[in-house]
Amino acid sequence: MEQGVVTQVIDHRAVTRQRHAERYLASSASQSAHISHLAVILDGNRRWASQRGLPIVDGYRAGGDNVHRFLGWCEEAGIPLVTLWPLSMENLRRDPQELQALLTVIVDVFDELAESDRWRLHILGDLARLPPAVAQRISMAEQRTHRSKGVEVNIAVAYSGRHEVLRAVQCLLAEHSLAGTLDQLINVLSTELIASKLYTAGQPDPDMVIRASGEQRLSNFMPWQSAFSELYFSPMCWPEFGLADFEDALATYQRRQRRFGM
Repeated sequence: MEQGVVTQVIDHRAVTRQRHAERYLASSASQSAHISHLAVILDGNRRWASQRGLPIVDGYRAGGDNVHRFLGWCEEAGIPLVTLWPLSMENLRRDPQELQALLTVIVDVFDELAESDRWRLHILGDLARLPPAVAQRISMAEQRTHRSKGVEVNIAVAYSGRHEVLRAVQCLLAEHSLAGTLDQLINVLSTELIASKLYTAGQPDPDMVIRASGEQRLSNFMPWQSAFSELYFSPMCWPEFGLADFEDALATYQRRQRRFGM
């Protein structure tokens, strides 16, 4: 078969799969509405760039572009709350130039999401660990979306799951110390009380956590909230995680029977 014919066949298959995915989303919005919270680890940006001989920053940019597409799919599928994790606390130890490139992309994505007026942004993480100018731009973008009526979007930046739990306990200790009731805390301490001090206080736990890039671990992502979440590991690097991959994740979730440890 000639190269041109092969290319046409491949393109036809890609178009067919894309149309199937679009039909799936149109028909499954009501079915996936029971996913009240979907969390995603945006992994594989550097690997995607390396595989193509591109600068790492190009991988970050491609990953940032995919955030907009992904949130659109979530909106069409009727998912009201989405958490995205682009930057862990551990990532802050990366090469300074690479980290600067990543932070630039993250700030740009925050601004773009805020300007679209389609999403309500909520920050998870310790912004005090970021350069002040970066932290300020992220906070301002979040504030501009407070009145938006769109999908609620958590973005975890400088985030560590263990640090989040530690912070919650420290907050409780500080409150009771100030009130002079430390001796009572041991009797009232509960999982609900700790959860009320997490970044996600008042939000439902993720029904499903998706990790792109093929890695099969949570890497300190929402260890408290994901205790009973369904996990889905996609082999696709985040920049190439497409509508068909999203379809597969939703279909997998719908086939599972959640037991919540029972």
